[in-house]
Amino acid sequence: MKEETIEKIKSHFKLSPHETKLVQSIVVEDINLDRLNHVIDIMAEYYMGNEVLVSYLLFQFYKVREDEAKNFEDALTSSQQKLYETFKLLRNVNTISKSGEAEDIKRMFVAICQDMRVVIIKFATIDYDLHKLTLPLDDESKKFVKMVADIFAPLAESLGLSKFKSSFEEKTFELLEPKAYNALKNSALLKTEDNLKQMEIVEKKLEKILQELHIEGEIQKRQKHLYSVYKKIKMKNITLGKIYDLLAMRVIVPTVEDCYLVLGKIHSLYRPIPERVKDYIANPKPNGYQSLHTTIIADNNRPLEIQIRTFDMHKHAEYGIAAHWIYKERRNVNKFDAKFARFKQILDNSSELSPEEFLETLKSDLYGESIFVQTPKGKVIELPVHSTVIDFAYCIHSEIGNKCVGGKINGKLYPITTELKNGDTVEIITNQNSKGPSRDWLKHIKTSSARSKIRSFFKSEFKEENTRMGKNIFEQALKAKNLNISKQDKDKYLTDIASSYMMETPEMLFAEIGGGTLSVNSVIGRIINLYYKDNAPKIQKEVIEVKKNKDGVLIDGDSGLLIRYAGCCTPVTGDEIIGYISRGKGVTIHRKECPNLKYLEKERLIDAKWEDDVISNFVAVIKIVADDDSHVVDYINNVARNLKINLKGFTYKKVKNDLIFDIILNVKSKEEIDGAIRTFESVKGVQKVFRSE
Repeated sequence: MKEETIEKIKSHFKLSPHETKLVQSIVVEDINLDRLNHVIDIMAEYYMGNEVLVSYLLFQFYKVREDEAKNFEDALTSSQQKLYETFKLLRNVNTISKSGEAEDIKRMFVAICQDMRVVIIKFATIDYDLHKLTLPLDDESKKFVKMVADIFAPLAESLGLSKFKSSFEEKTFELLEPKAYNALKNSALLKTEDNLKQMEIVEKKLEKILQELHIEGEIQKRQKHLYSVYKKIKMKNITLGKIYDLLAMRVIVPTVEDCYLVLGKIHSLYRPIPERVKDYIANPKPNGYQSLHTTIIADNNRPLEIQIRTFDMHKHAEYGIAAHWIYKERRNVNKFDAKFARFKQILDNSSELSPEEFLETLKSDLYGESIFVQTPKGKVIELPVHSTVIDFAYCIHSEIGNKCVGGKINGKLYPITTELKNGDTVEIITNQNSKGPSRDWLKHIKTSSARSKIRSFFKSEFKEENTRMGKNIFEQALKAKNLNISKQDKDKYLTDIASSYMMETPEMLFAEIGGGTLSVNSVIGRIINLYYKDNAPKIQKEVIEVKKNKDGVLIDGDSGLLIRYAGCCTPVTGDEIIGYISRGKGVTIHRKECPNLKYLEKERLIDAKWEDDVISNFVAVIKIVADDDSHVVDYINNVARNLKINLKGFTYKKVKNDLIFDIILNVKSKEEIDGAIRTFESVKGVQKVFRSE
């Protein structure tokens, strides 16, 4: 397999002797070579050079042999080194949490602004991983697929990368909506054989049109992607038969004039549907897409869409802003730079946002519908739908936003929380004596720019307080984890984590935690991962050295180990259990559904089960929710005392309009608890009975 991959590389790239030697050394069997082959094909399709190839191959080597990778870094040129570091910004998006997801997307935006080729390769790896998935999906896979659908497919569309957009949308549709996908796939209206026959008839007529006009063009035909059909059905609430562009043909010609000539000829042969004639040449889409679209009634009396564009337009439709290097053109450099500027702005605005807020505003800023409003002097400003006067004010200038007290919309005075409509003329009313924005404003804004500037105002006003508070929150959370970390290691971990969040110092981490824009749990989780990576041998030793006992529990198949029972979930015989290796305290036994397990280090969890025929005494707590009635208290008290189980405690309190009881019992097994619960459920006035955690 390795030799095949190296041969593929040689067939696509002209390597120097030095590069050949390097490639042979760093393409190893440890790498996922099937995935690598997929990425190499994409590199070739997008005309990427040797510098991208070599830096990416070393990045793959780095992921499996980090220590050895350092031996080859000096062999990179300066441009390869820069690309190599950019690749390292991006992580595996299919194995991260929501907070990590936002960080990864931020890194992707950094990479977009540094080198677009890195993002295309990232898309290639996402596409490979996505198409390897089959139903049914586990939770992690489902999270990954959902993220591709919500984030990466729209991002590919925004960048004009239609190949990735279509591939992402089609596969996520198949995996997330399998019933709808299969229903469309098997629909009679989408039967490929019939459609191909019709398109062949139209193709011959289009060829004749090109011959008559003496145009050297190209004709392509395709059937609309299933996801596009499904989206149109859902959005417009229509049936499949009402969709007029299930079939599509494309005519590619040399010039813009040729496009309009061909359109006129097509309309002289076929009857067009008037509302389906669209001129995206005169009015390009936001991502720069240009083409003429018309839907005609074909020979079989069914609609068929025809797209007409120039070869230049086709390149940019297929490759988006990547086309500027593929075809070595500089004509569209201004559009390209403007697109990058938008990504940079989104990235800059994200610095003050929590991961959740970043993802929410990203979708709104980048993928949502827009409105256009203007200043009294006629300057047009684009904003997301549902933007308010506050968004408009901050779009003009942060100081205007901070001092904003109202707005005139089309000459009339309105509150700052008023939503704007397309075409509105807005004048901002400010007051220099204003104390600045209110935190309530965050509930009434849509743009990441406004959200970032408001956050920035509060962070600068309360920076020292946020840093001090964040450090206290962090220290308490770390102490609760009972990790024996030296100050030196802790400082090192914090510096590494701050760098991964693109912050310069740990103090900036503390300020984010204190300001509420960064979860302390995500920082603690990273520290735990770093700690266990450094201390894995020590932990394994603790597992081996756990002392012996005789409590009737098998730990990892072994009996006689020192154990104790967790007070948080009070496990009893019959419960499904799991062990947790405590420091110096043996193994703590939890119920498998104990909610506190998510806060424990996974490396210390160990299999546990009850020995056969074990009989022991356990404490269990049953909680009862009942009507606020004195008779109910008597009923439950009598039942509790008549149970054939040792009663250790009986308390209740009033909460709003209910009574909450805690019944503490000494039991021998889960069956005794279940029997007691059924008995209490039969008492008049009892609403709910459950075992307390």
